[in-house]
Amino acid sequence: MKSWISYPKNHPFPLENIPFGVFQYKSDVSHCATRVGDYVIDLFILNESGILPNWGSCFSQPTLNEFMGLGKPIWRECRNLLQKLFQQGGEMQTNWELQQQCMKKQTEVQMLLPANIGDYTDFYSSIWHASNLGTMFRGKDKALQENWLHLPVGYHGRASSIVVSGTSIKRPNGQVRNDPKKPPTFESCAKLDFELEIAFFVGSGNKMGEAIPIQKAHDHIFGLVLMNDWSARDIQKWEYVPLGPFNGKNFATTISPWIVTLEALDAFKCEPHDQNAFGPGKTPLPYLKDPELHGYDINLSVSLQPKGGIEETICETSSRNLYWTFEQQLCHHASTGCPFNSGDLCASGTISGEKIGSFGSMIEICWGGKRKLELKKNKLTRSWIEDGDTVKVQGHCIGNNYIIGFGDCAGLVTPADRI
Repeated sequence: MKSWISYPKNHPFPLENIPFGVFQYKSDVSHCATRVGDYVIDLFILNESGILPNWGSCFSQPTLNEFMGLGKPIWRECRNLLQKLFQQGGEMQTNWELQQQCMKKQTEVQMLLPANIGDYTDFYSSIWHASNLGTMFRGKDKALQENWLHLPVGYHGRASSIVVSGTSIKRPNGQVRNDPKKPPTFESCAKLDFELEIAFFVGSGNKMGEAIPIQKAHDHIFGLVLMNDWSARDIQKWEYVPLGPFNGKNFATTISPWIVTLEALDAFKCEPHDQNAFGPGKTPLPYLKDPELHGYDINLSVSLQPKGGIEETICETSSRNLYWTFEQQLCHHASTGCPFNSGDLCASGTISGEKIGSFGSMIEICWGGKRKLELKKNKLTRSWIEDGDTVKVQGHCIGNNYIIGFGDCAGLVTPADRI
């Protein structure tokens, strides 16, 4: 697929991608957009020109929520039309005036959160991550909790602290108990961590009391973003019994700005984990058995750059390491009749592989602080994330003469407020 917009062969946003996002230009109002190469394309202006079908006011909105709510047939129609407009010989190629109005260089705009996120849920769906933490806390023989092979474990997170890539992250203060023989104290987090995740945006929702069947879950998922679910491990350790994560997780979550649609990822479907491998009685119940069960082959990495230092890759893994699929996560979440709205966000949980170089969090890489991560280029070591560190999550799929990218998911850690 060739575009009249010039970009290199390995560009993360080729015509095969067509992601969706929201941007601001010169402090103007927020507009919905797509991207081809290094150009952000204003969908509001395209819609006002009459070149797009009449889909109502969806592209007159400052977020993508209304467009998401139109459903998969419209998403697919829009994506296909945009590909035709920017394909070699497409209608936009000679429309110079409209090009000037709707196309902006990526470097000239500020990317914003793509949706008004009403609710956010974080799952725990990577078998290696769950096994690693379970081994660390309970021993190898009891690594996976009894329920883990039966359902996608998750918890409700805090939507108000989700931020777009490039936003600085302030180290949190909180209650910790460093010495089990002494009372807890209130202090700055000393064990700040990252978590490499993928998250999906819900497109069309469901009514309260109505489940989303596994066969239809795919049609409710608008697309995927990269995520860093920042974690304060010392705060989390003291608070999480008996109700799970709370302040150790609610202070910040970073996502990449571009939502990559499932249509763009169709070519990268792959075999998921064998959910029958653990034998009778440890397979999903019928409502979670997807006749089209699949994962996605997305290459993922995390880099760390100390203040004034050199960026170094500290983790390389793949979304293949997810045991529970996005469809199963959504189906289980809605199985009680829990209502979803357009723009709700669900995250995969930390994605780790089997070996240390593929671990998706510092708590695994450094095994709870018992070993050091060597930053060889910088001649430094880390046990946890320090002030001044920039953590960047990246992801891409390798296609036939093209790649599909997600853009950066990055955050700079700044010092905590003085206590």
